[in-house]
Amino acid sequence: MNAGFHLNAVADEMSVRALLADMRARLRAHGLTEAACSTVEIVLAEALNNIVEHAYTGAGAGEIGLHAVLAPDSLTCTLSDQGAALPASHLPAGRLPDMGAGADALPEGGFGWFLIHSLTRDVHYAREVDTNRLTLCFDLPEPDGGYR
Repeated sequence: MNAGFHLNAVADEMSVRALLADMRARLRAHGLTEAACSTVEIVLAEALNNIVEHAYTGAGAGEIGLHAVLAPDSLTCTLSDQGAALPASHLPAGRLPDMGAGADALPEGGFGWFLIHSLTRDVHYAREVDTNRLTLCFDLPEPDGGYR
């Protein structure tokens, strides 16, 4: 049997923080482990911060929706917003930035999409009319720590 919930937030840092706390509480109430909740929270925090910082840049605070569907062995989260589309309407590759230089030359960004791709089973992006939809699929561990 599947369960789900929908949350909305204004696209600003404090509202995103509150949305993440609400999401985590709901996932815990559905029996997800702390480890699974932490993984989902890391991924969603990266994606939501990208929406706040990039999709709504210069456009003021818009709205973000989070729709979650929980199945026995997986979680699917879809984020939606009406901000700017991803460049070329494609997901970034999720590769680590070049770190061959010394510590002083390490890039400031570029790690978020790597984390998103690494911690999910599947990531899908679509631009539908004026709405961005980012779908993130997670495998959920068994209570003993194994995967179904």
